[in-house]
Amino acid sequence: VQLQAFGGGFVQAGGYLRLSCVASGTIFRINSMGWYRQAPGKQRELVANLPSGGRIDYADSVKGRFTISRDNAKNTVYLQMNSLKSEDTAVYYCNADTVHWDMRSITYWGQGTQVTVSS
Repeated sequence: VQLQAFGGGFVQAGGYLRLSCVASGTIFRINSMGWYRQAPGKQRELVANLPSGGRIDYADSVKGRFTISRDNAKNTVYLQMNSLKSEDTAVYYCNADTVHWDMRSITYWGQGTQVTVSS
């Protein structure tokens, strides 16, 4: 299984970006897909997570500004980021918690996409 993230870039504060992440390969079931980010010198942190049939989790810092969504038919997760702030600058990673045919649970990560917000 591979995750490919798209949509990062450079934007001014107050602007918006939309990230996409496509999961490809042999997938039995995806339990959840989400986005994390890592700023320079900081640990990777959860941005938003969307489980199948469960409650969406958002980091407090992005609530009301970011929206996560999924297209299950396309195995794709999106992150709409509005009202961007300089502190949102980071490398954004998508991930997917999956179950294989043999019932093993495996988490996959995308390659990361850079988001830079200028103040």
